[in-house]
Amino acid sequence: MKLSQQSLSTIESAIQKAAGKYVCGCDQTAVTDIHLQPDQTSGQLTIYNDDDEELANVIIEEWATYDGDDFMENVEPNLKSILCRMKDAGDFDKVTILKPYSFVLVDEDKETVAELLLIDDDTLLVDDELLKGRAPYCTNPSFPISAD
Repeated sequence: MKLSQQSLSTIESAIQKAAGKYVCGCDQTAVTDIHLQPDQTSGQLTIYNDDDEELANVIIEEWATYDGDDFMENVEPNLKSILCRMKDAGDFDKVTILKPYSFVLVDEDKETVAELLLIDDDTLLVDDELLKGRAPYCTNPSFPISAD
């Protein structure tokens, strides 16, 4: 599923808003994961924490008009790409959530579909694409990856 630049920006803004709720100039840290719940029928993306507190909510038009049965399989790579780009840009550097924490794709029953991104200082999450020899979703300067 191809998303418009406007939809990609809308998703990124929603993630920034959600993560921004955990940015403070203090020593306090939260213990939570961030859950992303897309809804094919309404086109709604709801982002919430482990306590089901809504952190952000946006509408993605392309999702509401998508007719395929493989909605989650199509949404997952888009969300991974956005999150990895944000991670590489340092957007999560000031988030005060206790590491490790994850951005998790969940279904309408709030069951985990996929771990989209793991944020940890010492761990590199190796996914199937990397194991298949494809380019990794994210870069991590602590773990140089060469394409040799």
